[in-house]
Amino acid sequence: MIRYALALILLAGSTLAQEAEPPMDYKRLGEIIFALDPDAQPVGPGFELLVSDQTVLVITDVTADRMRAMVSIGSAADLSTADLQRMMQANFDSTLDARYAIANGILWAVYIHPLSALKKEQFISGLAQTVNISKTYGTLYSGGAAEFGGGDSLDLQRALIEELLKKGEEI
Repeated sequence: MIRYALALILLAGSTLAQEAEPPMDYKRLGEIIFALDPDAQPVGPGFELLVSDQTVLVITDVTADRMRAMVSIGSAADLSTADLQRMMQANFDSTLDARYAIANGILWAVYIHPLSALKKEQFISGLAQTVNISKTYGTLYSGGAAEFGGGDSLDLQRALIEELLKKGEEI
């Protein structure tokens, strides 16, 4: 009985080892990106690809072991205090792994992760969330999946629904 249990443990361990992904690196990241967009282009230490009609820049820094996927949303010059507050609220609960950020006068949707620890599915999910928060900027500010909760976004989104329902009562 003990031998049988030990054999099952060893078998399960070897199966897990076979399923384990190798550490992410520039080459492997490129393979994933070109599978997602065959027309992607290498750009310096990263790539440029198109996801759902959005141009995504993916930059790697092997020395710092970091990866950054980002979508330019627009100029940050005209952002109001209310815009900034709403983005920070969304960063707390509805953008999930992606974030709104400002750099060099540009408003970005970004996903940042340690490169070597990044898994394929994490990268693909982070990419989708980044594109989603870019597309929903100014409306839902959503990464596209369930919200983390405990923040302000759900109530603000519910307020929009209530407002539209109230307007609809007059019809």
